[in-house]
Amino acid sequence: MDDTLDLLDTLLDKVSEPRMKLISADEGRALIVLLGLLDDAELPEDIRRAAAEMRFRLGSRLT
Repeated sequence: MDDTLDLLDTLLDKVSEPRMKLISADEGRALIVLLGLLDDAELPEDIRRAAAEMRFRLGSRLT
């Protein structure tokens, strides 16, 4: 799971760079939904906290 969170973190860092768009706005919205599912699942607190943080960061960059 740590590898997945690291990959998502890397994607989020690159979303706002004008030179490189790794995901589109539609894909970003889909990721927000998927991260919301992680936040609602019965997972350890650190994973839910990371998912919530990534969802917030992605949402703020899409607005």
